Amino acid sequence: MVSRRMMLSTSVGIAAGVTTSGCSAPDSPKWVHAGAGKPGVTPSPTSTVRVTVTPAAEAKDISPGDPILISAESGTLQAVTVTTDDTTVAGELDPEQRTWQSTDSLKYNKTYTVAVVAVDAAGLAVEHTSSFATLKPAATASITFQANSLVALKKGGTYGVGQPVIVHFGKTVKNRTAAQNAIEVITEPAVEGRWRWINGRDAHWRPAKYWIPGTKITVKVKVLGVDLGGGVYGATNATTRFSIGPSRIAVADANTHHMQCFVNGKMVRDIPVSLGKGGTATTADGKTVHFWTNSGPHIILVKSPTVRMTSSSYGVKDPEDPNYYDELVKLCCRISYSGEFVHLADWNVPAHGQTNTSHGCINVGPSNAQWFYDTFQLGDVVEVKNSPRTLAIDNGVGDWNMSWEKW
Repeated sequence: MVSRRMMLSTSVGIAAGVTTSGCSAPDSPKWVHAGAGKPGVTPSPTSTVRVTVTPAAEAKDISPGDPILISAESGTLQAVTVTTDDTTVAGELDPEQRTWQSTDSLKYNKTYTVAVVAVDAAGLAVEHTSSFATLKPAATASITFQANSLVALKKGGTYGVGQPVIVHFGKTVKNRTAAQNAIEVITEPAVEGRWRWINGRDAHWRPAKYWIPGTKITVKVKVLGVDLGGGVYGATNATTRFSIGPSRIAVADANTHHMQCFVNGKMVRDIPVSLGKGGTATTADGKTVHFWTNSGPHIILVKSPTVRMTSSSYGVKDPEDPNYYDELVKLCCRISYSGEFVHLADWNVPAHGQTNTSHGCINVGPSNAQWFYDTFQLGDVVEVKNSPRTLAIDNGVGDWNMSWEKW
């Protein structure tokens, strides 16, 4: 028999006013959807059927992530209704009509009423009514999937080989083990991966090496009812999926002043560039800033046709300062939170391929900048070589700057 799903009504009283005929053998009992009428049987205190409901009657602090389970021993279920306020809980009955399980998630801080009618082989009915209450958390943490801290992950989207799985919690997670145990990452083809917490709210998962092009990733977060520590519980469950596109890796060398671009392992373009000029400056408030392009793997975080770039963002505000600038820059691919970009720099083309003159960005000429902007996508990799400063793990997506052994 095909399993039947029932959408339950808000009615709680379910067995009043039903009858059987004289002493003749009763008809075979039939499943009754709540609110669709009463079973054609007479309630009897001598019915042999036994109804079991989990959670038990008057239970408190039940996790909303736990299902409601109802079973009939020595009989079959004829009607089930589970309600709270004006909401009903959907469920599924097994083919033998002996067990019912909720398919909807429950809510926090609610009282649920369960009403059941079951009959035994003789057609004698028993009614069960009980209630239970779900827990009331001090706070709940929402779940979002991020491409990085600046952009949400697009469900069903395609990303570069450097894109890690990023799960962001709306509140600080103190019980990280509980959180990780509630998250499942499924990849096709299968690959080993590990979690690392970048801060108290962001958990990253990545394989040992860049993704294989074409990999499909599904992430399931089941934190509803999970204690994340400090009185914080997961607000809801969440699922996403994304795919990995072609391998696109750019390698920018601060010594050669060139950026070689590889697509699926083949070098397709060798671009003259100018990287960070190096050195430091002290701002008016005493802060030291450096002008190196950070070394190590970066990934494309955001693409913008135009970005206003100003030295005021890091404290150089005096127009007379030689390091001051305030410009609208085109064809910008951001690779760090601190302000590194691969972008068009048509004002210093003679320096490209010759010397490093930028304040930390990777400067590219007009035709190459357009090609790079059109070709490279979010999650694609930009590796910087021969710079004395390394990209921090939390400055953009610096995950690949940490060895697999330390990760």
